[in-house]
Amino acid sequence: MVKAVWNGKVVAESEETVVVEGNHYFPRDAVNAGYLRDSELYSVCPWKGQASYHTLEVDGKLNVDAAWYYPQTTTQAKPIEGRIAFWRGVTIGGIASHKASRRRREAPASSASSEHPGAC
Repeated sequence: MVKAVWNGKVVAESEETVVVEGNHYFPRDAVNAGYLRDSELYSVCPWKGQASYHTLEVDGKLNVDAAWYYPQTTTQAKPIEGRIAFWRGVTIGGIASHKASRRRREAPASSASSEHPGAC
C-alpha cells in the first residue's frame, strides 16, 4: 500500500499507483477529494501533455499546487491520464505488498526537467 501524507493526514492511499519518473500517480478515487482545491496553474510536458494542479488544504493549512494530474495525455502517457501525483513536502511511502508491486506499472521516463513536475 502506497500512501501520500501531508500535515499528518493521509491524502491518498492505493495499491495501484503508476510510477513515472519516480513519482507515484494515484487513481483519482484513491485521493481524498476533500483535501483538494482547484488551482489555475498548468504546465506542459512534451511527452505527457498539459498538467493541471490542485492545492492541498489540510486542517486549515495550504500546500499550494502540491498535486498535479493530466486530464488528457499523449498516447505514450495514457497509463497516468487522470491520476494524481504529489510534491512540495508530501511524503510518499508505505510498505508495498507483493501484490501491489506486481500491479505497479512503470511508464517511459523523460530526461527533461522543470520547476514544476508536470512540465517533465
